[in-house]
Amino acid sequence: MVTDAWLSKELEDKRVLCLACAHACKLAPNEFGKCGVRVNEDGKLKLTVYALAAAANIDPIEKKPLFHFLPNSKVMSIGTVGCNFSCQFCQNWEISQHPQTHNYEVFGYDMPPKKIVSLALEAKCKSIAYTYNEPVVFFEYTYDTAKLAHEKGLKNVYVTSGFETRKAIDELCPFLDAMNIDIKFFKDESYRKISGARLKPVLETVKYAHSKGIWIETTTLIIPGINDSDEELRDITKFIADIDPNIPWHISRFHPDFKMLDRPATPIETLKRAYQIGKEEGLNFIYIGNYPDTDLESTYCPSCGFKVIDRFGYIGEIVKNNLNEKGDCPKCGTHIPGIWK
Repeated sequence: MVTDAWLSKELEDKRVLCLACAHACKLAPNEFGKCGVRVNEDGKLKLTVYALAAAANIDPIEKKPLFHFLPNSKVMSIGTVGCNFSCQFCQNWEISQHPQTHNYEVFGYDMPPKKIVSLALEAKCKSIAYTYNEPVVFFEYTYDTAKLAHEKGLKNVYVTSGFETRKAIDELCPFLDAMNIDIKFFKDESYRKISGARLKPVLETVKYAHSKGIWIETTTLIIPGINDSDEELRDITKFIADIDPNIPWHISRFHPDFKMLDRPATPIETLKRAYQIGKEEGLNFIYIGNYPDTDLESTYCPSCGFKVIDRFGYIGEIVKNNLNEKGDCPKCGTHIPGIWK
């Protein structure tokens, strides 16, 4: 369904400026943005994937990954085709890159906001996640859904590469409860070469979204030979810790995919080294994903070391949650930051 993309500004000569992401595409009539789903139609910005969900599933919230947000709950996950990044390692490239490689063709299930919210409530979900592709490219769809979800008592989550404009965050903030933001690299050259983006806007998004009171967790996919040096891992973790040492950092294991099939999966030794570097830089909550290891997926009290949430498996399935209702450590009473109910 095509609808007005109101996060935009009309310019001279029927050109239009998209205000959704940091690419800030200035589009001539009939020109598409980098995302492949926002287009200038006769001087008006349009969204071609409104109410078209290319992927829809009920997931555990830990799969997003979010470990300090409504643990052991179900989330309704929604995504469309299109993306403002072009990551060579994308695991969802069949939908994220589809418009750009198929003459801006779109597809999806007919799922208007009311239907998404209804399905989420029927499945006893506590939240809706906008995920699979970059959610800011279908901003208006997420906004309408998130607003309705809040009215019905559901929370909302962005799983994002962190290229939102401040305006997008400001508009969505009243209805957005949590974000998992990728910090893919700490080198601008890597962002440009591998993902078709830039580093600085991502760092600004992490800082700004945190300042707005949105619950933030971060993820880094560690790719052998790309972003696995001690220096880069230290830069990433120092940046996070300087904002707030209680921001969780998810270390994700790389597996060959899409255009990056020539690299091996990340060795577990590299993941453990990253974990140690994060601890040295002062991060209180670090998790290793895509590798089943209870000791590295569980949550520990930063004051006394007690295991407050015991997790196991590739997506951090909860074995036992020892936190009280307020999110406090039962052993020493230290509050564990997060959204627990």
